[in-house]
Amino acid sequence: MISLVRLLVGVAIATSLTIDVATAQTQRTEHTYRLDEPGEQAPGTLADVSWLVGSWTGSAFEGTFEEVWNRPSAGTMVGMFKLMKAGKVEFYELLLLTEEEGSLHLKVKHFNADFSAWEEKHDYVDFRLVGLEEDAVHFSGISFYRVDDGEIHAYLALRDGDKVWEEKLIYNRD
Repeated sequence: MISLVRLLVGVAIATSLTIDVATAQTQRTEHTYRLDEPGEQAPGTLADVSWLVGSWTGSAFEGTFEEVWNRPSAGTMVGMFKLMKAGKVEFYELLLLTEEEGSLHLKVKHFNADFSAWEEKHDYVDFRLVGLEEDAVHFSGISFYRVDDGEIHAYLALRDGDKVWEEKLIYNRD
């Protein structure tokens, strides 16, 4: 069986679609994009993604999850993700959305159920902004689509060798 750690860490290398932005991107899966030139990110602010704020539950990776996002302050939004299967924690993520140089970064650090880190001490996965739509935000490797105020669909591009696919996460507001 393919390691979930290997898949999720490989995400930063995968992804993409076609949005009307001034950045170079490539469609990687049906719902995700890859930023071809990391230095050419789309413009964006935390106000553009404030619809993520709140407490969410949902399903993904053959389990259930909880995710919480705080309100924007000091140029950041902080989030927490917990995936559970059969009543036990599979892994955690600490999430940081930052405004940097007129764009957005989604920084993610992963932890096992015992809270040991997947990435090295100073490392994290950095999803750079590819583009914004009225009800969607596209980072290189993950896209969030607002269905309505109570539901979001996210698509995460995963890779194992040359095989690339997307995992769908369905969020429901608590």
